[in-house]
Amino acid sequence: MNYIEILGYVAMVTVSLSFLLKDVTKLRFVNAIGCSLFIVYGFLTGAYPVMGLNIFVASINAYYIVKELKAKKAAK
Repeated sequence: MNYIEILGYVAMVTVSLSFLLKDVTKLRFVNAIGCSLFIVYGFLTGAYPVMGLNIFVASINAYYIVKELKAKKAAK
């Protein structure tokens, strides 16, 4: 097993574990980390559809994380 394959497994576990979180902001943050790992994995393996999907999902996660943080800041 090489380091690229290990990266793929770490990404898979990270994304999977994100769905066990109850707090949606934390879920999105951990999921974005997993997506970022999959982006690197997709690039290194030439799996551009994997990379493209995870860029899209990570962007959605980032948008909602920023939106939630701004809402929390405005509520203070």
